[in-house]
Amino acid sequence: MIGHVGNYSESWKNLPWKQFRRNLFRLQKRVYKAVQVGDHRKAKSLQKLILKSTSARLLAIRQVSQLNAGKKTPGVDGKAKLTYEQRFELSEQLKRHGSKWHHQGLREIPIPKKDGKTRILKVPTIDDRAWQCLAKYALEPAHEATFHARSYGFRTGRSAHDAQKQLFNNLSAKVNGIRKRVIELDIEKCFDRINHSAIMDRLIAPASIKLGIFRCLKAGVNPEFPEQGTPQGGVVSPLLANIALNGIENIHQSVRYADDMVIILKPNDSAEEILDLISQFLADRGMKISEKKTKLTATTDGFDFLGWHFKVQSNGKFRSTPSVDNFKTFRQKIKSIVNNSNYGATHKAEKLAPVVRGWRNYHRYCKMDGSRFSLYYIQNRAFKVFNRETRKNRNTSKKLLDNAFPAVAYHESKHVPVKGNKSPFDGDITYWSERNSKLYDGHTSKALKRQNHKCGYCGLKTLSDEKIHLHHVDGNHNNWKEKNLLAVHESCHDYIHMSKSES
Repeated sequence: MIGHVGNYSESWKNLPWKQFRRNLFRLQKRVYKAVQVGDHRKAKSLQKLILKSTSARLLAIRQVSQLNAGKKTPGVDGKAKLTYEQRFELSEQLKRHGSKWHHQGLREIPIPKKDGKTRILKVPTIDDRAWQCLAKYALEPAHEATFHARSYGFRTGRSAHDAQKQLFNNLSAKVNGIRKRVIELDIEKCFDRINHSAIMDRLIAPASIKLGIFRCLKAGVNPEFPEQGTPQGGVVSPLLANIALNGIENIHQSVRYADDMVIILKPNDSAEEILDLISQFLADRGMKISEKKTKLTATTDGFDFLGWHFKVQSNGKFRSTPSVDNFKTFRQKIKSIVNNSNYGATHKAEKLAPVVRGWRNYHRYCKMDGSRFSLYYIQNRAFKVFNRETRKNRNTSKKLLDNAFPAVAYHESKHVPVKGNKSPFDGDITYWSERNSKLYDGHTSKALKRQNHKCGYCGLKTLSDEKIHLHHVDGNHNNWKEKNLLAVHESCHDYIHMSKSES
């Protein structure tokens, strides 16, 4: 394909990514609309085109090798990253074998759980992750046309904040939330117990993709349960779990985020009858309710969900705050950075900033006043450490503290939820680009508005399929003037910095 090894880098960066995204989105939109009108035959024909598409192949490789959070995690082959040459080679491999893909084994990584047990993360190779991402490009729009409006987990265009807002709408004083109860539903080993036939029978896909997904499932099986489980760690696994669980929301008023679910009961609703129906639904899919962890709770007693604690106060007012476990985990992260003796105050401030900003952003629709959630005591401790390490230079310490603990405004229960069954694949680019801009705040939000919700590098609308980064044009991260700030796609940000480092 290319004459010299040194040209692979330049060739990769100069690929028409903007056009690739447009080509893929055009096909995905057609798949979505075909399933909407019940034309599965047409949808499957279009899915075959996605599997064969050069645009989709290269975007999938870029996603798993550059953008995904686990991009540096090796599989059983020990390969932790791809060179530019290997990316082109993988594209050719997907082109030749994509319709009859064979999965390699999975690397097992034990992850400790808060109850003292461990869950096994099963990581595919980068090559297998690329195929799964390609398959996901074809499967996701088809199933987005069928997914329930109150399912929010691992779906493009939806977030935990939508689930949080849905609970507010169902438990606030306006709807007499003080008289309601909730069932905190826990599905026992959900990802490990999903029946393969429950996924395969519901999969809207041509035979080539179905075969690849079947092999993907079999690559991660537990020998004790050969017909069950979707491997946690696979690119396509959350989508497969959503496919199997879709429809559980129809049983009763509820909010679902992947396998986490809260069922909302009015005074006359029978918890026993509802749980019987859910048990039957899950049994058909090889799963069951965890009787130990599933609880019936009065809203006035409060309950935890997605890292938040929800409670209806005695005056009927609905409150949402960070949960005890969530705050404890966050505090431990801060402590481990502040107390680390391997690097100085400046480096600590740089490491703290994204952790603090991320935590505050996640909880920005909660009640966050008071010394605890304002992080007063944590900041005070950090200041003492910074002051000691800067040899009691208070001005420097104060500046580092401000950098390490960036402020994020909070607006209790003010999140604007996604509209009903809206989907990013419905073609309403204006709605989704403007909505995506609202997911960001401060300088990023202002930059997106100035840019008419377009990436400042490639010019494409900023949809929710990729994170937005704030780029400092002159490279000075202390220069926050408007002219120096550009909102760009994460991948575009990578290319900007790659170009600068090579120039």
